[in-house]
Order: sequence, then structure tokens, then C-alpha cells
Amino acid sequence: RASTMHPAAGIFPPDEEPLIEEPWINRYSRQKPSDRLHGAYIIFFLLGIGSLLPWNFFITAKHYWMYKLQNCSDQAGPAGQAASDLRDFFESYISIASTVPSVLCLIGNFLLVNKVPASIRILSSLFIMLAVFLVITVLVKVDTSAWTTPFFALTIGCVVIVSSASTVFTSSIFGLSSHFPMKNLQALISGQAMGGTISAIASVIDLAASADVTDSALAYFLTADIFIVICIMVYLLLPRLEYSRYYLSNQKESPPLAAVPPNSSAEDEVEPGGTTNTSFLAKSTGIPPLCPILQKTALLGFCLFYVFFISIIIFPSLSSNIESVSKSSGSLWSTKYFAPLTSFLLYNFADWCGRQITAWIQAPSPKSKLLPALVLLRTIFLPLFILSNYQPRAHVWMVVFNQDVYPVVFTALLGLSNGYLGTLVIIYGPKIVPKELAEAAGVVMTFYLMLGLAVGSACSVLIVHLV
Repeated sequence: RASTMHPAAGIFPPDEEPLIEEPWINRYSRQKPSDRLHGAYIIFFLLGIGSLLPWNFFITAKHYWMYKLQNCSDQAGPAGQAASDLRDFFESYISIASTVPSVLCLIGNFLLVNKVPASIRILSSLFIMLAVFLVITVLVKVDTSAWTTPFFALTIGCVVIVSSASTVFTSSIFGLSSHFPMKNLQALISGQAMGGTISAIASVIDLAASADVTDSALAYFLTADIFIVICIMVYLLLPRLEYSRYYLSNQKESPPLAAVPPNSSAEDEVEPGGTTNTSFLAKSTGIPPLCPILQKTALLGFCLFYVFFISIIIFPSLSSNIESVSKSSGSLWSTKYFAPLTSFLLYNFADWCGRQITAWIQAPSPKSKLLPALVLLRTIFLPLFILSNYQPRAHVWMVVFNQDVYPVVFTALLGLSNGYLGTLVIIYGPKIVPKELAEAAGVVMTFYLMLGLAVGSACSVLIVHLV
């Protein structure tokens, strides 16, 4: 039911209920400010865009990577075959390079939740992403035809660094948003999907506006550079808002994560007679209790894992290699724009729509058996995409869905279900644990997500080779 999204009693409207409850004394002594001009909402939306923008800009610039890797692909012999493999399985390699290190970074970020301030983690990760993207931008105009394989290795190294920094940024900003009302968390999650949509639109515009691939890619990556700078600026602006200072100050006054017993509740924060238990609010830099969080979020964690496990196997490794059945006609639609529009743009837009729907509909409930059933049902997308016009094919020769409309419908449903079910589970995670553990639960849920991406990206390489 939709009502399961919001805690039972409270003085705030449902969409204003913060994930981490503020101390009762301050709640009644301070007047809650309004989000003037929706400033905090817009900032979280922009930070959501920035959290997944690097990943999306890497995978969406397929035409650029294919151009950079084509010079050695025509060589005869083993070297040419190896370079050809770099091109054919590039998306799978990027998926592995971006997700596997991210799992390790998530573990590190969980251990540092109470030790390193969120502002340091967030700003350092943003500056690292900016530095690496500047390197990628410079390499656009560098002739790499004589060292294609080293360029591929350098690109993969950049993906590892950027994805690691992006993971720290994403999990940290997600944990920070747990101290704000639910609408800000919704803005963050919607912004993540919008980041993919923006990168896909930018790719199509650059592809159409420039005949030269390097000119197109230069404008494309400069867009990413500028947006990362915007994310740095708006994050620095966030604590200057009165609305943000209210919730961030309550965060400092709230009990630390590691000091809260697993079965504690908001009522435990105030001693009889109205005095605050100062020992309970003592500063702690310990590690948040992991076992109670894992116990509470086990089922939701599996659902989140499996949602992104299926999605990363298909997108972009399978979906972006599905060709138009009318490619032989030579039309721009079938040769130049089919994959950018029907795979990248459509998937990201459908994903964004699915995330937006959760703002109005939150069903099934976190304890419903229908939720894992719907998650498992997404497995059917695997054979649907494999039996579409995926190219090149080495083993599975049968193409059942031999019209362009089929992969369009499949991609739309894949993105829509990924956005809706994934967001639903992410939102439920911090709500089913004690509010004092909400930030740590947010990091744990992000770990389940990244684990699904890591395992799925490894499986995508196997499936692409089997097809």
C-alpha cells in the first residue's frame, strides 16, 4: 500500500517526513522552514543527475569508442582479431570495469560513514571525476591510431577511477538525503534517471550536428565536464539554504549511527521528565551495526540486486547491439540513429518515467510477496532481447522478433520496470530500519545495487559470447 512509505504518526505531512527523525526537543522549539523556490529539491535533482552522469556518458558515446578502436580492427591475424573483440565486447568490458571496483568502494564508504564527513567524501569524489573527465576530453583530439590497445587500457582505467569516485559520491549523497524529507530523496532518484536521458539526448544532438566524430565527442565530453562543475557549485550552495541548515543541524544533533541500539525507537531519545540522555547522544566514530541492517533489508536487498542484475546484462551489452532489420536500406534511421534512439534514449527516458511514478504510486508494499514476484518476472527480458535482431551472432542464429517495433517495446518495458521497481525498493530500504540507521541502510541498499551491477556485468560478457 502507498501508506507503507510513510511512518505512522508525525507532525509533518507525509512528503515532509524526514527519514532520520530529529530530537523531540528541537522539533518543537524550532519552526520548520519551507523550501523557498524549491531550491533544495532542484539541488538534489541536479546532484542525482551528476551521480550517474559519468557512467552514462561513457556508455552512450558508443560511436566515438568504435571510431577510436577501429584502426587496429582491420589488421590480419591475431592482433586484428583481438582488437575486433575490443570493439564487439566494449560495453561488457566497461560494465565490468565500472561495477566491480564500485562494490569495494561501497564497502569502504560504509566503514567511513561515521569517520569522514559527507562533505569531504562528496567534494573529493566530484573533483576526481572532473579530473579524469578532463583527461578523457583531451584524448578526444589525440591521434591514438598507433596505440589503440593502450588507449583501450587507459580508457578502462579511467572508467575504474570515475566509477569508484561516482560510487562514493552516489552513496554519500544518498545517505545525506536521508536526513531530508522524502521529496528530496525522490528528487535525487529521479535526477539519476534524468542523467541518462540527458547523456542520450546530448549524444544524439552531437551525432546529428557534427559530421566529424571527434568534434562531436569533444562537445559531448565538454558537456559532462561542465555539468560536474555545476554539481560542485550547487553542492556548495546546499548548506547555505535555510531549509538545508535546518535539517543538517538536526543531523548533527541526532544520535550517531553506531551509538544506536538495533531495537531503539524515537521514544528512547527523550528521558522521562523531558531531559535528553546525553550519553545516548555522545559523539561516535564507530562503524554502524551491520547485522541488524542486513536482517531488516535482506528481501529488499535481493530484489534490488536482481532488478539491476537483469538490467545490466541487457543494457547496454545486448540492447545497443540490436540492429534495425532494414539496415540494408541505408537510411539514416536504420544505420545512424537506431541504436542511440531505441536503446540509449528510450531506455533512459523509460527509466526516468518509472522512477517518477513512484512519487504517486508506491505499491506493492515492502512485505508483499508480489514485489519479489514482479522482480523475478523481469527474467523474461533476457530471451526476448536475445531473440531480437542482435548482431553479430555466432551461436544463436534464430531471430524470432524480426521487426523494429519489438526491441522498442522491450526496451521501454525494461527501462520502465527498472525505474519503478528499483526506486521502490531503494525508498523502502531506509524506511524499514530504525531511523537512526537510515543513512547506513541507504549505503547498504546502494551496495546491493552495485553488487547486482557487478555480477550482471560479468554475466553479460558470457551471454554476449554465447549469442
